[in-house]
Amino acid sequence: MSLRGREAPQGLADFAGLLRRHGVHPDKRLGQHFLFDPAALHKVVAAAGLQGDETVLEVGAGVGSLTCRLGAAAGHVLAVEIDRRLIPALEEAVAGFANVEILQCDVLSLDLETLVGRRPYLVVANIPYQITSQLIRWLLEAPRPPRALVLTIQREVAERIVAQAGEMSLLALSVQLYGSPRVMDRIPAGAFTPPPNVDSAILRVDVFAEPRVPSDRIAGVFLLARLGFNQKRKQLRNALSGGLHVPAQEIAAWLAEAGLQPQARAQELRWEDWSRLAEGVRRRQGLPVVLPSG
Repeated sequence: MSLRGREAPQGLADFAGLLRRHGVHPDKRLGQHFLFDPAALHKVVAAAGLQGDETVLEVGAGVGSLTCRLGAAAGHVLAVEIDRRLIPALEEAVAGFANVEILQCDVLSLDLETLVGRRPYLVVANIPYQITSQLIRWLLEAPRPPRALVLTIQREVAERIVAQAGEMSLLALSVQLYGSPRVMDRIPAGAFTPPPNVDSAILRVDVFAEPRVPSDRIAGVFLLARLGFNQKRKQLRNALSGGLHVPAQEIAAWLAEAGLQPQARAQELRWEDWSRLAEGVRRRQGLPVVLPSG
């Protein structure tokens, strides 16, 4: 495969050779599962819908299997890799791409405003499973969020993120307040080296220009939602009553004011429901503005 005038590493054999030459192997502690399968890599890049002039932030570049394809399809690629052992192999893989910039650091330490300036950008990445929730929240809540996320994540987590009322979770709510998530495709475990224990999915989140909830209401939404989902087997009036130290009868009145049934449970609420409930609670006096301790 010729990419912008050079032969880039392609499938498992090429990248396995790259790893051998540099004497490195995947680190289980970092959750490293390299995506080398050409068909799977094509699906990830296709899900990004790149036109050739975009800035792309790649998190967990590894040894460059996805980076090479992004370098061929995007205008500028910021390839972030925390594992310094992999940097020489990554540099070799992308040597022919002048538009690829390697950053050896923890992505969570980056100042995105300084890094990307006012340019719109996308995040396209095969990320370690264990940082999925933290990374997504960090990106969506950043002062300069991306216009879209295209992430290879655990299939079960992707399906939780796109859930609707009846199967909602705190993670789904935290994503759906900021963007519109879709599962674009599935990737079998065998496409990775080493294979994880579960299949993956390509999740795309198109990020809204502004969150669906006004900024002065977001903290209240998450306060109530955390209390509700922490005890999701309980009816919401009981979960909130215990967390806020407010009589269940009064909580039931708040729910009714927001158009919700007193026996409702957290997973049954849509983001609009949480927003209405938080606004009603915000108008009342004497309620905590942070989660109670203990």
